[in-house]
Amino acid sequence: MLSKKLFCSLQRQKKILAMAALSLCLTMNVSFAAEGVAKAELDQELSRMIGDTGTKVPGLGVIAFKDGQEVYSKFLGQAVIDEQQPSKSKPFTRDSRFRIASVSKMFTIFTIMQLVEQGKLDLDADVSKYLGFELRNPNYPQQAITIRMLASHTSSLRDDKIYSIPPQMSLQEFFKPTGKFYVNGGHFAPRGEEPGKFFKYCNLNYGVLGTIIEKVTGQRFDIYQKKHILKQLDIHADYVPGNFRRKEFKMLGTVYQKKDASGKWDELGPWYGTQDEYKNGKPKSETIALQNPYDENYQETYSLKGYIPGTNATVFSPAGGLRISCEELSHALVMLMNNGTYKGQQILSPESVQAMFNREWIYDDTKKNGSSYGGTILSYGLGIYQMDGNTTARFSRDTGIDLAGHTGEAFGLLSMLALRPGTKDGYVYIMNGEAVEEDEDDRSAGQFSNNYIWEETVGDAICRNVFAHK
Repeated sequence: MLSKKLFCSLQRQKKILAMAALSLCLTMNVSFAAEGVAKAELDQELSRMIGDTGTKVPGLGVIAFKDGQEVYSKFLGQAVIDEQQPSKSKPFTRDSRFRIASVSKMFTIFTIMQLVEQGKLDLDADVSKYLGFELRNPNYPQQAITIRMLASHTSSLRDDKIYSIPPQMSLQEFFKPTGKFYVNGGHFAPRGEEPGKFFKYCNLNYGVLGTIIEKVTGQRFDIYQKKHILKQLDIHADYVPGNFRRKEFKMLGTVYQKKDASGKWDELGPWYGTQDEYKNGKPKSETIALQNPYDENYQETYSLKGYIPGTNATVFSPAGGLRISCEELSHALVMLMNNGTYKGQQILSPESVQAMFNREWIYDDTKKNGSSYGGTILSYGLGIYQMDGNTTARFSRDTGIDLAGHTGEAFGLLSMLALRPGTKDGYVYIMNGEAVEEDEDDRSAGQFSNNYIWEETVGDAICRNVFAHK
């Protein structure tokens, strides 16, 4: 028989060997995961994007997946800039949260699809039956507007300049002739742009969808999102900055532009916070500032106390108001690349995921059946659009890589969540500022697509160094 001392010694040796074997396995897994990724080259390309002038950005975060495994991540620059007290500046990290702009639309559709699966919504039903009032384009009074049309931007609704209104007002203020925000019918398409057939990107569509979510669930949009889809994806994001718990609020980053209060751009000047610059600390809970990028003067702060769910979810910006990190965005990416499954839980059915990726609308140049924005959007599904590698919507110059997902752009922020259809490859990125004005400054234009130069630079670098690299 072995002595107790010798037995214990042998057990310790076995444990050490087991740990060494595990360490070797982990090392091999890391090496395998990193295989086929030109990490050094990608590091260099992304690092060159950080700066204060031209097409540089103050902060940048990227996470990329290949064959279902995270193979690359990089976080550079600053999430919060304090030029008066540099010690209060914060680095851009994996957990830095930002107002993610239109990538938020995907999360609204996640909930819509869950409610469809539960039998509470019908994609092809007249939305009037959910809203409690008749919603019709006065130029097409007999044509019902459906959830599918809202989700695919074929509803014939239009943004005008304001698409987020105070919480005490009804959504009907956009649509009834006596409404405060009716603007002479400016929220409706003219004749020739028929519901269900003509595409035009419209954030108000998603404000209506958010209100429908409230109507059928009986809960405020932001609260329902947090208790359901966000919780299911292990995401602690929020649409109302003041409602973050203190430790979560500390992770909130600022969006910047080189544009002062008068609207003058000066790329050599200081960065100005356009969103979530809270120099005086956390804002009051249950208050929210309106989000209207086309009319930035219309962004007062309002109390949410007394808000009645189902009256006007535009105040929560279901189209663009989610504050979320790169890490948390990657959870949604993992769910989509696994046909609706996240950490063993079925969040969406494979059929719902496929429905999101299906092309509900395709641009036809002979029929001019929508606005492609110069070739940036050539087809659209439900909260997702396609960036085919052989079109002007592409994100890679030469590799011909197809992508599908959604981009975000507002107040200086640029973001994206994208997958390669038919694979488990994908990426997320967030950039939190611009030193030159989009569209007005020639340097903002892409060199090989109709995307912005910032979007091209990040997308092409990832596609070449991760997906196309052998």
